[in-house]
Amino acid sequence: MQMIRKVAVVTGGASGIGRAICSELVQQNVFVIISDINEQAGKNFEAELNKETINARYAYLDVTEYDSVERLLTDLYQEFDRIDYLFNNAGMAMYGELYDMTIENWKEIMDVNLWGVINGTQVGYNLMKKQGFGHIVNTASAAGLGPSPVSSAYATTKHAVVGLTTSLHYEAEEFGIKVSTLCPAFVDTPIFEEAKAININKTVITQQLKKQKMMSPEKLAKIALDGTHRNKPIICPMPMRRTMDIFFTLFPPAHKGLMRLVCKVSRKARILEN
Repeated sequence: MQMIRKVAVVTGGASGIGRAICSELVQQNVFVIISDINEQAGKNFEAELNKETINARYAYLDVTEYDSVERLLTDLYQEFDRIDYLFNNAGMAMYGELYDMTIENWKEIMDVNLWGVINGTQVGYNLMKKQGFGHIVNTASAAGLGPSPVSSAYATTKHAVVGLTTSLHYEAEEFGIKVSTLCPAFVDTPIFEEAKAININKTVITQQLKKQKMMSPEKLAKIALDGTHRNKPIICPMPMRRTMDIFFTLFPPAHKGLMRLVCKVSRKARILEN
């Protein structure tokens, strides 16, 4: 009897963490839908994954448009009669002090990082409820587990994703659906270079971040899939999780000192107004 191949949809699948997750899923014999707003990168990656056999398909998707998300996921469900995994991974980073931000800046990052996840979760959850199984994995960040000064808007979206996902984790059990949140920290992806910097010298911030010990996206993808298979509510590289727990909970003065240092370094990179 031939095994039915599982199907996964990965938003932001053409680069960074999403790309690595797609590759790891293919290694585990899962057919992958690479959904991304970057059409050229998506099609190039599709060709790469399909060199030896058909493993993936690219689909254009702007996660901020609910109707587009609904149409894509519904069409895929009707075609394959299943969606086993939905990785709501598309996101953006933003640096800047709160007093430099505009409401338009807030709307931009909320639309991608929070509403993009909400749109995918809302549609995917209802489809999975109909089929009686499935796993939703929403990418948050270590910044969603504690404070992240000079990235307040980014941290806000990631805290919200953690809250949404961990709450739904238990709500979904009744319907055979699993829900997890992925909380990476310093992963070597283009997100730092592509981040939006508001009245701040992004080069200084990026150089400081690059001093951290970066994890490869491939290693994170393996951690992500392992945590998914174990149905962990929060998937986070353990050293980072322990470090945050120790600093944030057990040693508040040390944590405060670290956060004040982040502010000091970031303010040195601030672009002074004329």
